[in-house]
Amino acid sequence: MLDAIEKQLSTDPVVARAVVDLAEVLRYTDLDAGRPASLLRLGLVIDALARHLGEESVSVYVVADRAVLSDSDLTSNERMAIRRWADDGLVEVLPAAGERVFEVAELTGLPVLTRQEPGRWLAPVPGGGGAVLTGTAAAVPPPSHPALARLWQCPEADCALFGLGRTASQPPPRMRSGVPSCPRHEQRLTDRGPRPRSVPLVVRVDGVVRLRFAVSAERPVVIGREPVEDDGIRLGPWLEGEGARRVSRSHVRVALTPAGVEVTDTSTNGTILRTPAELIRVSRGETRILGQQDVVVLYDGVEIARPGIWRRSGVAEPRSVMSDAPTIAMRLPRG
Repeated sequence: MLDAIEKQLSTDPVVARAVVDLAEVLRYTDLDAGRPASLLRLGLVIDALARHLGEESVSVYVVADRAVLSDSDLTSNERMAIRRWADDGLVEVLPAAGERVFEVAELTGLPVLTRQEPGRWLAPVPGGGGAVLTGTAAAVPPPSHPALARLWQCPEADCALFGLGRTASQPPPRMRSGVPSCPRHEQRLTDRGPRPRSVPLVVRVDGVVRLRFAVSAERPVVIGREPVEDDGIRLGPWLEGEGARRVSRSHVRVALTPAGVEVTDTSTNGTILRTPAELIRVSRGETRILGQQDVVVLYDGVEIARPGIWRRSGVAEPRSVMSDAPTIAMRLPRG
């Protein structure tokens, strides 16, 4: 039931679109008139963010109090899911989440979805048969804290947030009196050197931004109808008709190099690079550098570009994350 929500969780600030205090969201009983605490309300808030941004598949950065792991108002399955998400590094679980939520926001520039400070952030409230966001998040300048430019190591080698396997997608460290610390293990972090650069890209299909992903020098990404790579970007669910036939199983490979974002065609039918000045056909095996205003066209209406190139993301009612879950009984307020 919670698998659809799990897909929208990320502690990578390059991918996440907002920060959420899980303990607060769990108890928004007015969203569904249900139990005192429900993890499904996180799905309603994610849906509200998707509608607010006009995008599908938006990710949220979730911070949770450790107390939620033993909250008797949650089901055993819900508590187990939160524990699994924490073990996988998809959410942060720490003794007290409140201050950390706002620290993440300040360090990354992400808005907070909260009712605590609705004038400054975005407040999830009942509406539209679930939740809507009210208010306007304050404009935040691009983060420039020096800790964000470094790669950190937790003393706990298997730490899901700052372990050896976590590099370009690391979350921001917790700053304790100016000292970077692991929010989960509450220990001082070791500086491992410069953080690998990571660049966000978005996929738009039929005029709708469907998802956002990050590419780095250490993590090239394959995009196509049904790539075989476990971390490939799968476009099949949004393709039909001629688009499903013309977009190859693995259509392009995107990598971050010293020259910039490189796009290599791996398809059968070729790719178009649309620049402000011209259209460039890219054939199998050829590589081009993606400019700031360039768009990679896999097929008519299937596009890849940098975030912000499209002023409006194209959809007023994105597909709900809850639509992928089995049917559940919920009493939604009329809206």
